[in-house]
Amino acid sequence: MFSCGKKQSDQLEGADSTAVESIEVVEASVSFVSPSDGDTVSTALHISMGVVGMEVEPAGMVNEGKGHHHLIIDGSFVENGTVVPADSTHIHYGKGQTETDINLAPGTHTLTLQFANGVHASYGEAMSKTITVVVASNEN
Repeated sequence: MFSCGKKQSDQLEGADSTAVESIEVVEASVSFVSPSDGDTVSTALHISMGVVGMEVEPAGMVNEGKGHHHLIIDGSFVENGTVVPADSTHIHYGKGQTETDINLAPGTHTLTLQFANGVHASYGEAMSKTITVVVASNEN
């Protein structure tokens, strides 16, 4: 606790500065572990999904700070609170998966990772990440 009339730097004299420097505020986010934005990939693509600040769990229950991944192919994030559709371009990983294999046609595609709660209600843009990949033709 700081007393009135003294500068903060005077108060910290002799304090363990490494403890102060190691404090880090982590905001929740999702990421593609692989592939990376701009990568050229094959039609058979392995995707690794990451999350920081929240925990991956299977769908079913709504638990604070927990959820699971969805992959949106050639589409954008889903608004906060909106249920992520289930179709050929909105793939659910409701078993808590963090890796998957998909097949894409040659060309440029966007991949959006969307985190949602146990009943597939999106955590919105803040818990999404979009990258672009170029799928190379298998022909030589």
